[in-house]
Amino acid sequence: MLWSVTANDSPYLLPPLAAVGEALAANPLFYLTNAWATLAVALVGLAIGFVGSFILAVLVSELPVARRAIMPIAVVLSVTPLVAIAPALVVAFGFGPEPKLIVTALICFFPILINVSTGLRSVSPAVLQVFTTLHASRLEMLWHVRIPSALPYLFTALRVVFPLSIIGAVVAELSAPGAAEGLGTVISVASSNNRLAVVYAAIFCLAIMGSLLLLIITAIEDRVLHWHESRVAAKS
Repeated sequence: MLWSVTANDSPYLLPPLAAVGEALAANPLFYLTNAWATLAVALVGLAIGFVGSFILAVLVSELPVARRAIMPIAVVLSVTPLVAIAPALVVAFGFGPEPKLIVTALICFFPILINVSTGLRSVSPAVLQVFTTLHASRLEMLWHVRIPSALPYLFTALRVVFPLSIIGAVVAELSAPGAAEGLGTVISVASSNNRLAVVYAAIFCLAIMGSLLLLIITAIEDRVLHWHESRVAAKS
């Protein structure tokens, strides 16, 4: 096995898989506790990013003025290295959870904004014309037409940002000083102490968490979008 060969030849690059397994088995509660801390930051940050980006996506899709004002700022945020601003967030908000939540929310923000705003504008003009003929209000068209049309785009974004939220939480834990728990903190401390087995045990936990989140959101998507033409075509 390539891992075993590399671990034997370069023990300072990769630890043996047996050592990683022993690190996990020696103190599973330690990894579960820190995994939960990272997951909490990831999910709360994702929720904050989701609410903010969804509201802005509605404004962008409904108001051309909002689109011209918001999208350039969103693009700038998407290309800003958030690792660089994490220490500044600590200065502004202190050593509490706020800097980590902000970093995670910002990482999740742009994919949701782009996908949802695209989905809200993807309604067929013929369908919009029918609802206009029926004198539907803008709110009724949003609720009954635009949001259902945007759901496939939304779930596409969620399949990206659910695992990405884990990455955001870890990046925040690594770059925002003062973190007392979380797998990112475990990786940082273990790396400084040259405990590679602990580092890769934490990375293994992160991989499992990201995979589980992706499986969960995919299962929810299949259930919620059972009516969508792509699902109907796949079943027929």
